[in-house]
Amino acid sequence: MNNLGDTIKKFRELKNITRETIAAELKMSLSNYSKIERGEIDLTISRIQEIANILEIDMSQILNFDATNIFNISNNKLVQGVRVETMQVHNDEYKDKYIKILEEEVERLKKMIKS
Repeated sequence: MNNLGDTIKKFRELKNITRETIAAELKMSLSNYSKIERGEIDLTISRIQEIANILEIDMSQILNFDATNIFNISNNKLVQGVRVETMQVHNDEYKDKYIKILEEEVERLKKMIKS
């Protein structure tokens, strides 16, 4: 399982937010923020909430994220020299949870576009 720092980094990259931006929002140095993503700093619940707010996600998405519970990567195939991984849903409960998160994110993005 990934540490919280890995999960935060994945969400930050998906949202196309720089480390500098988050560090500034958290009123901390880039060096210290980088330690968060590397898992070198223990995070408090309030700090995780601050980061979730900046990323515009629910704190539970950071705390409960585990890609291995969502997808079971099984068959690796090469297509035109590029490795393609076939993913199969591992557990219906996690699939439904993941779909709900994605649907909420789509709605949030639609609202952003409208405003």
